[in-house]
Amino acid sequence: MENRLMVQDGHLLAVFNSAHRIMKAESILKGRGLPILLIPAPRALSTDCGLALRFTDEEFDSIMEILTQENVLPAYVNRRINFEKYELIWNGENSIPLLHS
Repeated sequence: MENRLMVQDGHLLAVFNSAHRIMKAESILKGRGLPILLIPAPRALSTDCGLALRFTDEEFDSIMEILTQENVLPAYVNRRINFEKYELIWNGENSIPLLHS
């Protein structure tokens, strides 16, 4: 497996409610030149479509602003903190950053 496909500590993963929404978000973000990668969601994360968007903390604000404007917000965003452990940093139900920065 290529290293670029792996999720490393510090990476953020946006999880969506459907394959349609994640594919739309990927298209929008790549169209804007943002460095995101569509990957299979790790088993530790619960996802309906089995996919996640991987990106770094530096892009979080830009990505969330664009997805808000386009009305394609993820269900939640997690940060990988230790091997297969993740912390919730943004929850779409409340639309507030939880642990960002």
